[in-house]
Amino acid sequence: MIVTVTMNPAIDKTVDVEALERGGLNRISHVELDAGGKGINVSKTISQLGGKSIATGFIAGNSGKIILNVMNEWKIENDFIEVEGETRTNTKVFEKTGELTELNELGPTVKEKDVELLLEKLDGYAGEDTLFVLAGSVPQGVEKDVYGRIIELVHKKGAKVLLDADGELFIKALEAKPDMIKPNRVELEQYAGLDYIASEQEIQLIAEGLMKKGIETIAVSMGKNGAIFVTDGYKARCPGLNVKAHSTVGAGDAMVAALSYSFDQGLSLEETIKMCMAVSAGAVTTIGTKPPTRELVDSLIGQVEIERID
Repeated sequence: MIVTVTMNPAIDKTVDVEALERGGLNRISHVELDAGGKGINVSKTISQLGGKSIATGFIAGNSGKIILNVMNEWKIENDFIEVEGETRTNTKVFEKTGELTELNELGPTVKEKDVELLLEKLDGYAGEDTLFVLAGSVPQGVEKDVYGRIIELVHKKGAKVLLDADGELFIKALEAKPDMIKPNRVELEQYAGLDYIASEQEIQLIAEGLMKKGIETIAVSMGKNGAIFVTDGYKARCPGLNVKAHSTVGAGDAMVAALSYSFDQGLSLEETIKMCMAVSAGAVTTIGTKPPTRELVDSLIGQVEIERID
């Protein structure tokens, strides 16, 4: 069973413009609205792959109701906690050149009593057959150690955790030793305190260091340069797939979904890596934050090259 946790979901509004004119009039050629937030994107992608998940977290106001409606339309089981305020709307402005500008709202302020309700709910789902996906930012009012609290709580019941976060959330959660993590290259560089673009060898060494701290699986996404996968006794690099990209938004969430789905389906390590690369490549071809179809993913799997690292 996969449980995705989205504490700070959003309505993702994606707009296309010829070229963004600051301080001037911008005519929009296309608008796309999606129910978003990292965990929700993961659940949507798992659904497209043919898997199942339970989506939970916090929702608020009319925007929250829209997210619930989308989850129900997708037939994704959900168990959100309603809080005061209004779920945020994130606006993504795409220019014809491929340049992306993001305008993200703060969202509601969540009280500690709501956090406790969520922890209680997650504890009820926890078991040896459960994988929790903790993904994305947290809303105002929620402490940065919350992911660590969740990891410690569900580990007591034998559950596994896949973490996709950055900054202080990521650092504090590492102390509780999540089972899997999916940082991107920038997030890993920030964690290591680097003020320059690290080489792939340096990325590999940082990942190996995290593995020695008790993390079983590390997938580092590197955009068009592919990804690096590190587990105990197995290290590999995969070049990026040659696809016609529309947007890189959601590619990281797609890889998290592929990791989750593969774990739940009991796929082998190499099958998992191929799934991760194909799903994330498929995601960049879609409009907005829509996931790739299973048909597209299956067509891309054969293009994946796995290069073992000594």
